[in-house]
Amino acid sequence: MSQARNDKNRAAAVKQCKRYWGPKYTNGGKECDEYPFASTYEGAAEHEFDQEAKKFNFSAKPIPKDDNQAGGLILKSFHGKNRILDGLDDGFIVKIVS
Repeated sequence: MSQARNDKNRAAAVKQCKRYWGPKYTNGGKECDEYPFASTYEGAAEHEFDQEAKKFNFSAKPIPKDDNQAGGLILKSFHGKNRILDGLDDGFIVKIVS
């Protein structure tokens, strides 16, 4: 996906972190984590690109910066290893198992 859309997704999530946890939500070494991931079409700004997408159809919460960055690196590695580059044919499903 384009870096511009990725940036808009992240900015939309950060806006909500500031809204709910205040402008100092980063105190204590935190970052805003979002789901769906900022690197996906379904990210926090999806409604700006798709008229049928629901606004605020995402989750955002401050988490420890190190954890957020580690998760981002794992996701980036997943994209690379599975050749998820860009486009509608590069979809994937997120399944959480214990």
